[in-house]
Amino acid sequence: MLAAAAVCPHTPLIVTELPDLRSACQTAIAGLLASGPDALIVVGGAESTATYGGDAAGTLRPWGMDVTAGLGEPVLPLSLTVGRRLLGDRVPDALQSVAFDATPDECRSVGVKLAEAGERVALLVMADGSACLTPRAPGRYDAAAQPYDDLIAHALAAADTAALAGLGPAEADRLWAGGRAALQVLAGAAGTGAYQGRLLMRAAPYGVGYFAGLWT
Repeated sequence: MLAAAAVCPHTPLIVTELPDLRSACQTAIAGLLASGPDALIVVGGAESTATYGGDAAGTLRPWGMDVTAGLGEPVLPLSLTVGRRLLGDRVPDALQSVAFDATPDECRSVGVKLAEAGERVALLVMADGSACLTPRAPGRYDAAAQPYDDLIAHALAAADTAALAGLGPAEADRLWAGGRAALQVLAGAAGTGAYQGRLLMRAAPYGVGYFAGLWT
């Protein structure tokens, strides 16, 4: 069952910039590990759904950074590479990608399966909010982006699984919300369990919504 979850942004900038947000993520991860999990799994969005061994490697070279995580041939998508890097020397038991366009039911099924990986499962969920928050954002500015990210922030603070489960794929796609599928995996893993949520930080320095949160 799910014992704890941490949510961090999957932007590669968390590795070399954004020190305050990176610090908040490290606090969230410390709380995650303090839950005493018997299975630690990193979850993140990607072009397709796949499971990788905990020792799988990834690189940020396609994003102009000579940064790697893990050993061997890089195979991990961006989100899992960033998550693997944030864990430092702690090797997860598995890394799970979920397709950006996966349906809510598909995300829920992945989450349920991950929650069955151990008696105390900890998830590090890599998820950005909307990339349409300002006129200078990567995506086209959309007035609906702020309320969308407000909903995610509230859900993380309140450990509201229903709110995450209700995120619409079409709206997420329009708002360039790259973390929608991963957050719905979290909702599926949490199920009807009761958790205490903490939103440790929220930022949007480049018009993209970033969150650091912890559920225990």
